[in-house]
Amino acid sequence: MLQKVATTGVDLDSTYTQTLQRIREQKGDRSRLGIEVLMWVSHAERPLGIDELRHALAVEMGSTDLDPDNIPPQDTVLGSCLGLAVVDAETSTVRLIHYTLQEYLSSPSILPDAHKTLGQTCLTYLNYKLVKELPVKEISNFEDMLFLEYSSLYWGSHAKVGLSDRAKSLALELLNQARSHISATLLIKEILILVPHSRSLPYHQWSGLHCASYFGIIEVVAALIERGGEAVILMKVTVWVLHRSCMLPPQGNEGVVRLLLTRDDINPDKPDNNGRTPLSWTSQTGHEGVANLLLARDDINPNKADNNGGTPLLWASYYKHEGVAKLLLARNDVNPNKVNTSGATPLSWACSQGHEGIVKLLLKRDDVNPNMPKYLDATPLWSASLKGHQGVVRLLLAHKDVDPNSIYQPHS
Repeated sequence: MLQKVATTGVDLDSTYTQTLQRIREQKGDRSRLGIEVLMWVSHAERPLGIDELRHALAVEMGSTDLDPDNIPPQDTVLGSCLGLAVVDAETSTVRLIHYTLQEYLSSPSILPDAHKTLGQTCLTYLNYKLVKELPVKEISNFEDMLFLEYSSLYWGSHAKVGLSDRAKSLALELLNQARSHISATLLIKEILILVPHSRSLPYHQWSGLHCASYFGIIEVVAALIERGGEAVILMKVTVWVLHRSCMLPPQGNEGVVRLLLTRDDINPDKPDNNGRTPLSWTSQTGHEGVANLLLARDDINPNKADNNGGTPLLWASYYKHEGVAKLLLARNDVNPNKVNTSGATPLSWACSQGHEGIVKLLLKRDDVNPNMPKYLDATPLWSASLKGHQGVVRLLLAHKDVDPNSIYQPHS
């Protein structure tokens, strides 16, 4: 049908609107079921397997445990949405019949409460008695708990977009028992994969506040802080969690950082066990909004080095974060020549990595030393030449203070 209407000039939006109306006019529970199927398939954070979806659809708002009798058969699930969703033969996941339907359903006016409904469904499931009783450390394949992984990893992604009062209450109930709940174990393991910087925080120190900060749900973070019960509020965690590969926008946790910076019991310049400060981590992950918030404070040392001598500017230079580097270099109190324990400077690291934009920014500073050697006495020009970074070599040779005759003098 879709191929036919697409080539005959039929208005697809009108066709979808009419089909949606027919779904809503179905008798009994099929109306609700059909709409929820479309909500899940169009708004889920990843494709759902058919059995995952069946378990999600069995969750009843306000219930305290899952009733297996509520799990609908596959034929009922697919039939309730009048053919708009099908099971992909290759992946066994449920998908919409055409990409234009995804575009249609993604419009906020079509399914306006989709994320709010999905978030509350996930949290209802995670607060089920049966789920709470699962062992925290023994992670298996959960053959009988098919909705556990998805709800654990993505409840916050939905709740961040739409948070009902009931979902907020359920979230606080869940997070207040995070250390004894299997969902936190699953989420933390995911965070450790996606955000390697967080590995320096011991596993047993993760709390509900860390999880809420990871998702960037400001209302929940604020409520947790007001309730108390957190032994330590670690500012650096709110910076680490900003770097979430393709899961949340980088700016997602900026509001959490802003919230924590209003508190008197937060030291925004406190280093972790590796000597890394929030500004150091922000410089490595490249989040300009957070860097601006931190650099606006008088109690931040923009030159504070970690245990290996790495400064925020050095980390920004190494990871090619021009925006953060520009913010740092705009300050007169930032030293562009400060070396780490290996003798590397921001310029030598940027040159060795071939980051032309960073090199340009550094060479604009009158106080930068373009000949300062790095580890093994290799100058920035030597490092760039060795790695074949022609653009960087041209920039250096065009600079009046670069000595092209400086030689490589390895340590004996």
